[in-house]
Amino acid sequence: MKNTLLKTNYNFPNQKSVYKGKVREVYELDNHQVVMIATDRLSAFDVVMPKGIPYKGQILNQIATKMMQDTQDLVPNWLEATPDPNVAIGKMCEPFKVEMVIRGYLAGHAAREYKVGKRELCGVQLPEGMKENDKFPSPIITPATKAEQGDHDEDISREDILKRGIVSEADYQQLEDYTYKLFKRGSEIAASRGLILVDTKYEFGKNPEGKIVLIDEIHTPDSSRYFYAEGYEERQAKEEKQKQLSKEFVRQWLIENGFQGLEGQSLPEMTDEYVNSVSERYIELYENITGEKFVKADISNIESRIEENVLGYLK
Repeated sequence: MKNTLLKTNYNFPNQKSVYKGKVREVYELDNHQVVMIATDRLSAFDVVMPKGIPYKGQILNQIATKMMQDTQDLVPNWLEATPDPNVAIGKMCEPFKVEMVIRGYLAGHAAREYKVGKRELCGVQLPEGMKENDKFPSPIITPATKAEQGDHDEDISREDILKRGIVSEADYQQLEDYTYKLFKRGSEIAASRGLILVDTKYEFGKNPEGKIVLIDEIHTPDSSRYFYAEGYEERQAKEEKQKQLSKEFVRQWLIENGFQGLEGQSLPEMTDEYVNSVSERYIELYENITGEKFVKADISNIESRIEENVLGYLK
């Protein structure tokens, strides 16, 4: 698609390094400052799709910004400014090598594991007799090790994280505490908008002062799964699929077209019509999650717009 941001190649003043993740590109500057750019790339099953999704980067960045602002009274975060719809600027942090995944419901990866008979996930015992999308008695944390580029994130237990020294016990207790608090707040925000926050992941790091802070994104459709609250109980009773707001619809489309990121499988073709339908879904997600109308940024020349806005801020 034209007018999507698939990659960037900037050279900002005092730039030290660039890291390119699946979706975001991170420019590290002197003074521990970071410019994080959300591209329009779409990743599923840890594979980046060949076409960008119009406005996706703007949507992710603006949801994450709003959610960081709505939770900063609970948990400190890395964010300092958003000078452009696709850009967040903040302090460089040393990330923990685990993602804190928290689940309120048996959905997605957890449901797939449960279906094949597993009753333990990341060292957490799962109750017998659950149906897909049932609510857990209380939210469970099922961490994952953060993959280097291209590799799959892997489930890991709290015990293994501590045993392997990936995170110290004191730091891990803080991560758990922050994870439960953020999920509770995220669930309250979702409920106020007629949604259920099903599961999500949080990433944390230590800032230059050694303080644990929330980094990356929060409560976006790429990192979280939402159901519509209205009709949830009836759909569960009838064992129907839940109406959901997340990137899961992309994963389902890929599965239906024979792709789950496994060796030997090829990506199905993403027609322009399909790409536009994904863009419309992301806009719907934005408006439902934030309760605000989505305002499309000028995408006639995204690269120049970003450069101008970032340079203006850095001055």
